[in-house]
Amino acid sequence: MNLLEVQDVTMRFGGLIAVNDLSLNIGKGQILGLIGPNGAGKSTAFNCVAGLYNPTAGKIIFDGEDVTGQKPWDLCKKGLARTFQIVKPFASMTVLDNVTVGAFAITDRRDLARKKAMEVLELLDMADKRNALPGALTIADRKRLEIARALATDPKLLLLDEVMAGLRPTEVDDVIEIIRKLRDRGMTIFVIEHIMRAIMALSDEIVVIHFGKKICRGKPEQVAQDENVIKAYLGENYGTA
Repeated sequence: MNLLEVQDVTMRFGGLIAVNDLSLNIGKGQILGLIGPNGAGKSTAFNCVAGLYNPTAGKIIFDGEDVTGQKPWDLCKKGLARTFQIVKPFASMTVLDNVTVGAFAITDRRDLARKKAMEVLELLDMADKRNALPGALTIADRKRLEIARALATDPKLLLLDEVMAGLRPTEVDDVIEIIRKLRDRGMTIFVIEHIMRAIMALSDEIVVIHFGKKICRGKPEQVAQDENVIKAYLGENYGTA
């Protein structure tokens, strides 16, 4: 059963078509990767799903409900959470308090929110940093904090927008393991990522878009061999590099 269905979604900004008649679906418990060149419309598609943009045309169906045009905070309470490319934690609040803010999406009680936040920090191996301020964290830990705030909302669907950008190879491997752990716990994940070895290792399937339009969908090994994908994104020498 599909948890998310994007049906013929188009997003225009004046004369610019950022997303062009895009359709895709994500089954429960699946990791779906979204790739494409810079400016292909990936983040715009994410923003339509997450409620930041109201699509010009088409529908977003989440957990069986038409949620097209609903606001991000309403979608969050229904179980759809996302991270952002540029992490912006509350600088004057501790790691624990940052994550607790996310947990208030599912409870009004401070004690329960802090309990949920601690559970998430333990899951991400960040419990020992609960009293640190974000400014004292490494880039890798700030990325984990961004994931933690989203997880504290107890999502059914987690949208990850380039959470591995700027990380060292060993740190990328750590995030890959975190995402796999989340999927093993039953979470459905929709991920944008430019680090090809990561997206190939993680995804059950990959959708490729170019100029806002879907040009391919398939398993990672199929996508890597698709002629249109190689020309548009991976490069002519991808298979021989």
